[in-house]
Amino acid sequence: MTYALTLPVPSAIGNIDAYIQVANRYPMLAEAEEIRLAERFHNEGDVGAARQLVLSHLRLVISIARGYLGYGLPHADLIQEGNIGLMKAVKRFDPARGVRLVSFAMHWIKAEIHEYILKNWRLVKVATTKAQRKLFFNLRSLKSDYEATDTLSGTQAAEVAARLGVKQDEVVEMETRLSGRDIALEGNPDDGDEAFAPIDYLADSRYEPTRVLENKAIARLHEEGLHEALSTLDPRSRRIIEARWLPEGEAATLHDLAAEFDVSAERIRQIEVKALQKMRGALTPA
Repeated sequence: MTYALTLPVPSAIGNIDAYIQVANRYPMLAEAEEIRLAERFHNEGDVGAARQLVLSHLRLVISIARGYLGYGLPHADLIQEGNIGLMKAVKRFDPARGVRLVSFAMHWIKAEIHEYILKNWRLVKVATTKAQRKLFFNLRSLKSDYEATDTLSGTQAAEVAARLGVKQDEVVEMETRLSGRDIALEGNPDDGDEAFAPIDYLADSRYEPTRVLENKAIARLHEEGLHEALSTLDPRSRRIIEARWLPEGEAATLHDLAAEFDVSAERIRQIEVKALQKMRGALTPA
């Protein structure tokens, strides 16, 4: 496939609509082509293959970024951060795990966008109304009139509020925001192993792609073990267990199965107990 060489590479500089139009012209890859490119990148270090994987998933980034427009940040910036997540996903993507890149990349794209929003949250929320914007741009100069090097006193805050037409508690809140320091989301590598950064408690490892794939693999092994245990049962016992414990709809009652096999409900219960015991023995490692 040669589209990566014939279509223009979208640029984040310029009109965002033009960028989106160009990005959407890259078709999604077929699974076989995706695997081939991923193997070329990881086995041979082929940067061109990684480039094709990234370009074919730009539309995914645009779609995800659109869902975060309500935070008041530029769409282009959200897309740019999402693209960083996409590149991280391509770097870590292993097609041997049996999952498509589109599913694997969603976590990394969202993680980068979330981090960007958190880093800019202070600026997004600092002034959301006309009065607050006026307060934001005038508070520093008004503080100099009072020669306040630290914080305004209650009387001073009340005077500023009256001059700007806002509430006193809004003056206090804005002053706190403007005097606060930004906190790094990730810790400094030199802080040592005992350091604890905000990212440590913001991240949810349950949805990290590698963890998700591992959980799926474990579930698959459990399912295979269940099938193996069922295979040790005779047809009647297997039918009873499947009807009672693995039904596609509503579970069968003892009386339902008694009527089906023309035996008593107590006999069905006895067969069920023995079958479960046999299955537990098959599932228990030697």
